Amino acid sequence: MEYVYAAMLLHEAGQKVDEANVKKVLTAAGVKVDDARVKALVASLEGVNIKEAVEKASAAPVAVAAPAASAGNAPKAEEKHKKEDDKKSEEQAAAGLGALFG
Repeated sequence: MEYVYAAMLLHEAGQKVDEANVKKVLTAAGVKVDDARVKALVASLEGVNIKEAVEKASAAPVAVAAPAASAGNAPKAEEKHKKEDDKKSEEQAAAGLGALFG
């Protein structure tokens, strides 16, 4: 996780997110640097708009448990299926963002 934080810190400071800068931040924080992880992080962030990715992640709705429906108010199968699809879509978006940051 510290590798992601280093990249985000560099981005917020207006610095280039490259291998040398990520290593400097990690070293300054007292982290033993794994060159392979640094390379993988920088490669995975290539072409990614970090600001946009962070905004999308923070704008993602949080799933809240719905109260149990009584038998008379049970949702139709179609509505239930749509809600499940929406939840899966949100989970996939969150997983995709996690993959960006290793």
